[in-house]
Amino acid sequence: MIEFSHVSASYDGELAVLRDVSFRIEDGSFVAFVGTNGAGKSTTMRLINGLLKPTEGQVLIDGTPTTELKTSELAQRVGFLFQNPDRQICNNTVREEMMFGFKALGKESPEAEVRADEIMAAFGLNPDDDPFLLNRGTRQLLALASIIVLQPPVVVLDEPTTGLDFRECTKVMEIIRRLHERGTTVVMVCHDMEVVADYAESIIVMSAGRVLAQGPTYELLRDRVLTQEASLVAPQMVALSLALGSQHPQLANTAVGQANTLSEMERALGLEIAEGGEPR
Repeated sequence: MIEFSHVSASYDGELAVLRDVSFRIEDGSFVAFVGTNGAGKSTTMRLINGLLKPTEGQVLIDGTPTTELKTSELAQRVGFLFQNPDRQICNNTVREEMMFGFKALGKESPEAEVRADEIMAAFGLNPDDDPFLLNRGTRQLLALASIIVLQPPVVVLDEPTTGLDFRECTKVMEIIRRLHERGTTVVMVCHDMEVVADYAESIIVMSAGRVLAQGPTYELLRDRVLTQEASLVAPQMVALSLALGSQHPQLANTAVGQANTLSEMERALGLEIAEGGEPR
């Protein structure tokens, strides 16, 4: 479990970036942090993995303050994916990158080699490739694979889909979904509300270094007062169903006015959509 208890934080003693932040993330959750640039999301991620220490309050991982955990201990509990994979990749071959975490933790073994081979095969990575010659999407996959291979119980993702095209984004997020389904706690920062709506079970909404709300994803994304305060744009289908309910009050509490996804809207309207996207 991850818990923030009245946490404030700043960089180099300057103006506080976080102010009295408290929340709890249960084991096995898939939580997305949302909010505008400067809301404090990335700072929160750095507090979770110990790259930053709180100036006030406590950050606890499984009940232990991060200030009492060694970097190596935190690394085994929390895997961290940077927004830019080039800030993470540091080896000359894909295989060396995959084994780097085991080496740093003193856990190199034949079993680790087998695990790395399995993950590289699953991700479609060539062990002999030069990581720095891979395209942006493949470097992101490599960075993610190098975390997953260590099997940390918590994975923290700072904008995992930034710079990826739709195909790459879908591939990365489906891997993350499967990781969560196997029991890993996933904590993600993401600006793409469509991705958040498709994958995150719950969200924590931040603004100006504070937590405005925490709860089920669609429940909060349908809260117009909250999204306006946090300057968030709801996913297209949510925005459409809210607009229909607003313009036609008789629809507000119907399946049409409550639809959150395309499939829900299709069912609500009684339409069958062919694969090509045209009504039958």
